[in-house]
Amino acid sequence: MARRAPEADPKIKLGKMLGRERVKAGFTTQDAFAAKLGYDRSTVTKSESGARAPSAEVLAAWCAACGLDPEFWEEWAELARAADGPIAPWFEDWLHAEREAHLLRIWSPLLVPGLLQTPEYARAVLEVAYEDEQEIADQVALRIGRQAVLERPKPPQVTVVLYEQVLHHLIGSPAIMADQLEHLATMTERLHMSIHVLPATGANVGLSGAFDLASTEGKPDTLRMSGIEDQTSGNWELVRKAIMNFDLVRRDALPRIPTRVMFLEAAEKWKTR
Repeated sequence: MARRAPEADPKIKLGKMLGRERVKAGFTTQDAFAAKLGYDRSTVTKSESGARAPSAEVLAAWCAACGLDPEFWEEWAELARAADGPIAPWFEDWLHAEREAHLLRIWSPLLVPGLLQTPEYARAVLEVAYEDEQEIADQVALRIGRQAVLERPKPPQVTVVLYEQVLHHLIGSPAIMADQLEHLATMTERLHMSIHVLPATGANVGLSGAFDLASTEGKPDTLRMSGIEDQTSGNWELVRKAIMNFDLVRRDALPRIPTRVMFLEAAEKWKTR
């Protein structure tokens, strides 16, 4: 992947913007600001220099200290975090589509999807793909940071279908699984979230692989397909096939209340492991 020109690097641009906001808020030194945030000065220095994009936790504290809109700054931070590691251009395209979407449709036959993962579950998934501890932390921050789209004043309508085996596939530890499933049960109560389980009762068109669909008013739908190497596509034929497959798995999935009960029952079973 080609190196970005300094002016185009989102980490550097974000760092300069955050530095200006720090000074405007009356914190003329990084030492004083770091003390206010409760972090080491190096955290502020690296964020403002563009050496490293701030984590979701650091950014939240930054926004609170400077009176900034977290949603606006989290969108910038998502792009900056993507530039921290070997993130393919297709993923930057997906981040943009995910942020702009008014409707997200997600089918996941193997794992809890990133938008619904707890930090501990996300770390357990990412630890098998990355070796460096800092890189793992950055990737977890990027994944959890994406969930800001669910917290904005007008969030997208999100429909998720999970294959039943996802509830019983050990990721990390039994405690991590229990917490993750309880989190899913809580998310089913949100008005803009529709989460369903597809029972593992036989063959289904969705078993060919996971995919996400992002729909934005006035724009073609964007498809994200998971595999050996994930990819994003706007190809109408692929999008059309994905929509048809999603409708089929959604048709056979359980309603919200039975799904929530299944999450809680599975969580209790993990607690006894």
